[in-house]
Amino acid sequence: MSADIVSPEHRSKIMSMIKGKNTKPEMVVRSVCHEMGLRYRLHRKDLPGKPDLVFPKYRLCIFVHGCFWHRHSGCKYAYTPKSRLDFWLPKLAKNVERDIDVQQALIKRGWRVAIIWECHTKNRELLRNEIQKTFGLSE
Repeated sequence: MSADIVSPEHRSKIMSMIKGKNTKPEMVVRSVCHEMGLRYRLHRKDLPGKPDLVFPKYRLCIFVHGCFWHRHSGCKYAYTPKSRLDFWLPKLAKNVERDIDVQQALIKRGWRVAIIWECHTKNRELLRNEIQKTFGLSE
């Protein structure tokens, strides 16, 4: 196993700066939805998992997932850390398990759930197409 190149204190500071809301990928999705005339609510606390974007008119919740944190299968950004596997593997597995539980809880309440992956936000045109498919809209 390779040693970390920064001190534990510095690593802790780096990790504490990772945001859970209003991330760059989330802002891109919000921007594209707004351009498309889709209006939404943000992080509704009354819904399981506090979805990133909620479209009450469509009974649709969108989560914008980071590929690393939520383990986007087959994605280059969903790499497995090389050190501290005893910490990382259970942590990342728990994220995936929580995602599944939240999705099931929303579906039971009559909501549709869509996941937009961080890597999909890097190309706005592809993202626009993905959002159109999610809503069943045609160009």
